[in-house]
Amino acid sequence: MCPQVTRLGALQARNPADPGPCLPLLRRRRYRGAVTEDQHDARGSAAFAGLRGRDVVESVDLADAPHALDAGGPWFVVVPFEGGGRAWRFRDVATTPAPAPDGPRAAWSGPRPDAWRTSLDERAYRDAVAEVRAQIRDGEVYQVNVCRVLEAPLPAEGAREPDARALAGVLAAGNPAPYGGYVHVPASAGHAPVWVVSASPELFLSLRDGMLTSGPIKGTAATPGGLTAKDRAENVMITDLVRNDLQRVCEPGTVEVVDLLAQEEHPGLVHLVSRVAGRLRRGAGWAEVLAATFPPASVSGAPKSSALRAIRRLEPTPRGPYCGAVGWVDPARGRAELAVGIRTFWWSDGVLRFGTGAGITWGSDPAREWDETELKARRLVGLASSDVWRSKEDG
Repeated sequence: MCPQVTRLGALQARNPADPGPCLPLLRRRRYRGAVTEDQHDARGSAAFAGLRGRDVVESVDLADAPHALDAGGPWFVVVPFEGGGRAWRFRDVATTPAPAPDGPRAAWSGPRPDAWRTSLDERAYRDAVAEVRAQIRDGEVYQVNVCRVLEAPLPAEGAREPDARALAGVLAAGNPAPYGGYVHVPASAGHAPVWVVSASPELFLSLRDGMLTSGPIKGTAATPGGLTAKDRAENVMITDLVRNDLQRVCEPGTVEVVDLLAQEEHPGLVHLVSRVAGRLRRGAGWAEVLAATFPPASVSGAPKSSALRAIRRLEPTPRGPYCGAVGWVDPARGRAELAVGIRTFWWSDGVLRFGTGAGITWGSDPAREWDETELKARRLVGLASSDVWRSKEDG
């Protein structure tokens, strides 16, 4: 019998390669008869970090019921940077070996490349960097992640929303990422809608065998030689903040930095990545975990409360799913994989959006920080913009 687990970490050590006894039961919960991919998409679907779901049956408002993540599921989760968030449960859930959505890839039709607009232009962004440096000089904050939101019109075709699964396939082919995937529940599905596609390289929280792990990214350059002392100092600062966050919900003495300043190469850029892990405190649930760790340290700043105040003053547009959390929680297996929602698209009201940003410290140069936001956005926005990228690669 598949165990019913109501608190995090209650299902202890199991071979990570073995999905456990619950998965065969999940695989049996499917519709009878042939169902096309279009029909699945109309009923909602998701694929993220090795787990796939189809045909939504339930959604939960995490602002009202965060403890819902401690039972039932598996839950696909999207939490905006501003907080709250929702979780969705699907009728048909199974593991999938690849981060990309399974099945044949539909054609993606995105906005024109010249249709994108930014919430902060270059001058405004540089001014924001200068203001953060002034706050650092005055001792109000040590680091602030300053972001901007790009958007382009992308109307629905009648009642048919843009194909999130198709965009996820484009990103998986052109910009593979360890936390790539999507969550799409159309408004017509009868549950709270969501449309998020991510190519995130960054781990927010992973739960496995009772160990809670986070992998903050700080430090970005086009090549390893472009990483600077400022990047390394920024990473160390945020890694320490993540360590403090995890100590609030982990057993005393178990939190440690297991990897510091590792270099990870991704398409078109390189990151500095650290890893922090601790054993989750017995009885701690997701309400406690998210209260202790959210929003992610790497996309807010330090001290976190001061950085969040600065972000509210400096950024004219809510971040939404960008810089929030995207992924899944499976209480029955005592497992979870949540990414930081960077390199992430979201769609609503006929507009496709994408966020980009950079961590600002005293050592920041406004022009270089703007260039970093451009570097992070260029490849992915290009992939999402109509089919121009394909013709360029073929040529």
